[in-house]
Amino acid sequence: MFDNLSDKLDKAMHVLKGHGQITEVNVAETLKEIRRALVDADVNYKIAKDFTSTVKEKALGQDVLTALKPGQLMTKLVKDELTELMGGDAEGINLSGNPSVILMSGLQGSGKTTFSGKLANYLKNKKTKKPLLVACDVYRPAAIDQLHVVGDQIGVEVFSNKEEKNPVKISEAAIAHAKANGFNVVIIDTAGRLAVDQVMMNEIAAIHKAIQPQETLFVVDSMTGQDAVNTAKAFNDVLNFDGVILTKLDGDTRGGAALSIKTVVDKPIKFIGTGEKMEAIDVFYPSRMADRILGMGDVVSLVERAQEQFDEEEARKLQKKIAKNQFGFDDFLKQIQQIKKMGNMKDLIGMIPGAGKVLKGLDIDDDAFKGIEAIIHSMTPDERTKPSIINSSRKKRISKGSGTSVQEVNQLLKQFDQMSKMMKMMQGGGGAKMMQMMNNMR
Repeated sequence: MFDNLSDKLDKAMHVLKGHGQITEVNVAETLKEIRRALVDADVNYKIAKDFTSTVKEKALGQDVLTALKPGQLMTKLVKDELTELMGGDAEGINLSGNPSVILMSGLQGSGKTTFSGKLANYLKNKKTKKPLLVACDVYRPAAIDQLHVVGDQIGVEVFSNKEEKNPVKISEAAIAHAKANGFNVVIIDTAGRLAVDQVMMNEIAAIHKAIQPQETLFVVDSMTGQDAVNTAKAFNDVLNFDGVILTKLDGDTRGGAALSIKTVVDKPIKFIGTGEKMEAIDVFYPSRMADRILGMGDVVSLVERAQEQFDEEEARKLQKKIAKNQFGFDDFLKQIQQIKKMGNMKDLIGMIPGAGKVLKGLDIDDDAFKGIEAIIHSMTPDERTKPSIINSSRKKRISKGSGTSVQEVNQLLKQFDQMSKMMKMMQGGGGAKMMQMMNNMR
């Protein structure tokens, strides 16, 4: 996410982080490099120029040249300005209606149908709502089928009518169905096109006028950069939508759309899509995104994702098992599943401050746990519960069954044993013991 932009901004700031004498000349040079980095990221030139002009004005106003740590002060100014450029504060979604009607709009291929499902799943799980998905793409039967597949995947009902070709009538019938059956959120997935055209605009405007949604969202593929911003403006002129959804932020995103769209259409980015899984949806926090762009990570979002997967009852059971030295591979497998639910590995690692630079260029596969899972699944129930019984003949059988080597099985067993000892040590006063051990090692 924004890797190229992050690298270029880091290089631009490098001269002010204690390397060389700080002068007005190299401050100007730094800002020139920042402007170039923004333009390379497909940010509109005028927006990039205004951005650096504002940073320069604030920098000189705060005496960056005479500050004790000018590099840090400049980084803070750039971070604050990036935050403002992307909207300042996070914007919530309007769910005031009964039912609350959300109209999804966007071009074909932007990920609109998939994101409709993600939003339904998010509202169902986080806001304890009962959403209804509505298929209003009357031109592509596959789009209706796709929405039904998504609905089945997340356990959300989908309203559709392949015989009806008027999306306004389908929308109105869906809202009536929602009122009669206790659905309190209606998410309407409309037809997309390959380009902005008058027929499409007239149709979406007619749906909007007929149903008067509480929330109209424009879904845009973040990888399309400045084109996405131009398309957003065309839609906003017709719909006056309430907010933007940026999809595919886990891809090779230059960042132009995220950094420009608020300035051009004066509408907030409300959500982002960060992967293919239905759970890969986040509220957009401009400040947190600015931190990530500048390589500072996003610990708050990482903790929030971990808390979403945290089950207090399971944690208590696990604690008892650890205390009784009964922590086994089945328990370990559960922990892996929880980590996987948090999102794709590359995105998670990007939230750890500094980790992005250290692991730059490494291909971090979402199937990083695949080999470990295969080894565990090749064990018998007894072996998972009591790993100590795994001898050389059992190791050979496990390696053969999992398609791995005996060395890989040995490595996992060793790591599991070390982890079990550490977890045991942390139980009831173990933290003090661990600190004592660390002091003795000095």
